[in-house]
This record gives sequence, structure tokens and C-alpha cells, in this order.
Amino acid sequence: MTGIIESEHRPLKGGYISMRMKKTGTAIAAAALLTVAACGGGGGGSPTETQTVGEGGDAGSGQDPEAAGPAAEIEGAQEGGTLTVNSEVSPATLDPTRSYYTDSTAIMSDLVTRSLTQYKYDAESDSMILVPDMATDLGTPNKDFTEWTFTLREGLKYADGTDVAAEDVAYAIKRSFATEELPDGPTYQQTFFLDGDKYAGPYEDGTDYAGVEVDGSDVIIKMRRPFGDMPYYGSFPAFTAIPEDADTDPAKYGNNPMATGPYQFETYKPGQSLTLVQNENWDPATDPSRHQYVDKWVFNWNQVQSKVDKVLIADQGEAQTTLSYTDVLTANYAKAQETDRLVTGTSPCTYFWYMDNQKITDVKVRQAVGWAYPYQAAWRAGGLIEGVTRSASTTALPPGTAGRVEFESLPGQDGKTTDPDKARALLEEAGEVGFEIKFPYQTNVPESVQAKDQVVKGLEDAGFKATPVAATSDTIRDLQADDKADINIRGSGWCSDWPSGGSWFPAIFFGDLVGEPGIPNQAQIDEPDVDKQINNILDTMTGEEANAAWGELDKYMMQKYFPVVPVGYYGVAFLHGSRVGGMFTDNVRGMPTFQDMFVAQ
Repeated sequence: MTGIIESEHRPLKGGYISMRMKKTGTAIAAAALLTVAACGGGGGGSPTETQTVGEGGDAGSGQDPEAAGPAAEIEGAQEGGTLTVNSEVSPATLDPTRSYYTDSTAIMSDLVTRSLTQYKYDAESDSMILVPDMATDLGTPNKDFTEWTFTLREGLKYADGTDVAAEDVAYAIKRSFATEELPDGPTYQQTFFLDGDKYAGPYEDGTDYAGVEVDGSDVIIKMRRPFGDMPYYGSFPAFTAIPEDADTDPAKYGNNPMATGPYQFETYKPGQSLTLVQNENWDPATDPSRHQYVDKWVFNWNQVQSKVDKVLIADQGEAQTTLSYTDVLTANYAKAQETDRLVTGTSPCTYFWYMDNQKITDVKVRQAVGWAYPYQAAWRAGGLIEGVTRSASTTALPPGTAGRVEFESLPGQDGKTTDPDKARALLEEAGEVGFEIKFPYQTNVPESVQAKDQVVKGLEDAGFKATPVAATSDTIRDLQADDKADINIRGSGWCSDWPSGGSWFPAIFFGDLVGEPGIPNQAQIDEPDVDKQINNILDTMTGEEANAAWGELDKYMMQKYFPVVPVGYYGVAFLHGSRVGGMFTDNVRGMPTFQDMFVAQ
């Protein structure tokens, strides 16, 4: 889920690379520090029992359907104090319906808003597992997975003390269809839910929507095609509770959303900072995954990461209660290792250079980009640490994904080798020497500028014309989301929303979805044979059969069309101060485990 990663080099965290979740990003090794988007999607193949998970794409595959509140106490945890979070990037939005980047989903889901289901950190497996949240269990499907029933717990309240009603959850689901008014959120409801291709949300079509019904405390969701992964999709902030009468101005709701988790907004300055204080009406007895140890959270964004690293390494004063969810830079990694305060881990994510297949139409030109890309040089220049925060990728699906097949998207390409001669030969075969590549980068991020320089060199050495397009941390997401922008490369990543190819191909490689609001088919691939295979898997396969089919589709699509350059699997390396406790890796989102953290007094 954790869905879209934003930049191949210094992710914004927040969902377009997910899991968490659009999703988002700009992933040119040179391009941007963006975020990761969480991905959604379905088609069965989801585990149904608690299991030990490994690393990479199977993160979050474990389930505990009977988990109940309160969450088990964290060893050594204490109450009180303030935790400060300094990050190089800022969430694009904190509206729960639109939260699809890994940073926004982690902040909202861990601290502010509850949803039908949720993830909690399991120390025994060192992984996140899926548990019920506002619902009493992980949902009950009908025989063919075209209807799911979730029963809400008793005792759920908003921060103002009013009760959460099943109708509020139903309204939040209806709100998620309003992709024109609320863009960039997860959109799998449009693909899988009843009339999802017709219903445009409450602002345009009203609240009379047949895909969601309420019966007492039950929320019943109806599908137009089988959707076995609904328990995972139900963990997104979009599946929270929102009273209809509180949604009087959709554009502003995210400035102070109704809190159902342990914390609520005190002050929020979009793009700059967020302060959270305790929600006194949150009842831990109803919550299987969260704690309320600290008094206050302070998030500061658009920080210079080199300075953040140095302050955290020095560990003086307020730095002792400070952490970062932006990866430590290569230049500071050795010193960070000398402390006992570096948290490393895996993330089920792949960074891509999404080539616009409608503009770069010749597969030989796309393959030439794959050989010209300066993988290792761009990683180093972008502040990435090979083997820690970035490793070579040869497939679209990340390691650990159920059914994944090991193969080379370009025969002989190991995911880190640059060969300008092979690239030029392909351009000559295509008659396209001098083909212009236009890609964005962030002028206000030194690592993005440095990586951009390496990418330009790699492209020009191979016979391309390289044209970097200037953007900033504040503008790059909008630039990449604009399908009319004068670029033909979009750098971003994608993370598994759940450990199945169903959370990848329907979301980011489905040609039928090109042009629909919020669908991140950034490669603009529209190949009927690929679409046919995706539809066939979704409509006719479940379990291991579906998993195997997704793996084979990965190989087929990448070797035949090469629509994207896989430029690295993703890992994390976060620093924190000496008085920060309970900080582990959320390997579903590639974020810290905010819900377990405390200040050591």
C-alpha cells in the first residue's frame, strides 16, 4: 500500500510510491524527492491467515482477524513529552480521502484517523500485520467476493465527543468517488465497486449510491467484479468516518479533518508544519493498533536533509526527541552507523522512470533509455545508499511479492549497469539518434540537482538529447500529474498496498484507465493484450493462480514493451534522537511506526 513513491531519490513519503499507498512521486534519480504512492488493486491472491512475512513486497501479508483493543504496551514506553519530526518533503494533502502517498497515509492512519482495518507492528516477525480497526473483524465476504460486510465496534467517537455512525463510514466511501473535487486519492473503488464507473460522488450525484448500504452497525459494500483484497483496501484513510454535515467545503476539509484516532489537529500550515495534540475522546479499549504515549507531535517539512542528519547525529538538546522519515544521506551514513539510532529496513517498493509510451512510441528507444540510465552514479549523486536505501531492480514487482518471477527486463541488464554503446546502437536501429528526453527535477533539493547532472551525462553519452525541466518540491507533483505537461519521463515509484500483483498492474499499467482522474498510469501504456490479461486475472482468478499470473504478466509486459525503467528497489534508513522510543520500520509504507512511539523521560 503504500502506493506511490515520488522520487527515485529521496522520497517524499506519502504514498504515490504506496502502499500506501499516488501513489505519487518523481522518481528520476535525478528528479525529485518525492513520495511514494501506495498502490491498490485487487484480484485475490491475498493471504487469509496470520503468517510470518519476509522482506520486500510481502510486507503486511500477515493478518490477525481477532485483534482487539487495547494494543499491547510497548516495552519501556513512558507517557508525556513532545516528539518532533523533521522531513525534507511535505505531504501533498492530509485530507483522508486524498491521502495516498506513504507520508500522508502514515501520519493520518497512525495518529489521526481510523479506518475499517489497519496495520500494526509485530515485533516477533518485525513486520506489519493487518488487523481490524473501526470494524470488529477483517470483513465478511459473500461466496464470490462481490459483497463485503464490516460491522463497526461500539464506543467509537470523534474528538468532539460525538459518536461515530455507520452512515459516516458510508459517506466517506461515497466521498472517495469524487475524484474531480478530491483528486489523487486511491481509486480502486472506481474499478471494483458497484457502479464505480458511473457514480461521481456526493457533490455531483448525491448520496443515493447503491454500492454502499447501512444496516444498523453494518457497512455493506457491493462490487461489480470480485474483490478479494477488500480487507487490505479498507486500511486506507479513505475508509474512515466522515459526517456528511462536517463536509461543507470539500477543498478545506483536510485542513482540520474529524479525528477518530489518538491525536487531532491543533495547527496546520500546508507544506510547512503540523501540530497534533491528544484526542481525549479516543478510547484505547476500542483500538488494537495505536498508543497515545506522547502529549504532542510537531511535524516540520521542507527541511534541508543534510542539516537534519547532522543535528540528529550530534544529538544535543531538542534533537534528542526529534526524528526524520527522510533517509539519511550517503555522506552522513557512516557517522549515522556509529550511533545506535539508525533504523533501517525494507519497503515493498520499486522506483521507476515512467516513459510516456504515447510520446516515446518505439520500444527500441525505451530500451535505449534503460541502457543509458546511470543507475549507480545517479544513486550516489542523489544521496542514496546502495544496498540500504536502493538496490538494483530488474523487474517491476519488488522482492517478496507473491508469484513474482525472477527475470531481466532487458536481457543482460542487471539493474545497475549503464552501457552507452548498447543504448546508441538501439537508437541507430530506430533511426532516433538525438531523441529528446524531457524529465523533471527539483531545483531546491541539492541531491536532485546533482542526480540530474548525472542523468544528463548518461543520456547524452548514449546519443540522446537531454532536457531537464525545472520544478520545486512544491510544484513537481502537479507537474507530473499533468498529462499535458511538456515532459516525456515521470520519475516516481510504487509500493505494494498488499503483497500481490493485484496492487500493481490494475493501478499503474492498465491502459483502459488512461485519462481517468486520479489513475496513475504514468507510463500511459495502452496495450490491448496487457489489458486483456489484467481483466482476465481480475475476473477469473484468485489465490495462487492469480499470484502466478501476475508474475508472468510482469515478465511478459516488461520484456515485450519495456514501458518503464526500473531504477531500484527501495529501502529505508531513518535517524532519531536518543530519547525517541518505539521507532521501528513500517515495512508496508516505508515509514516509522508512529503509533508505537514515545519519549524516554
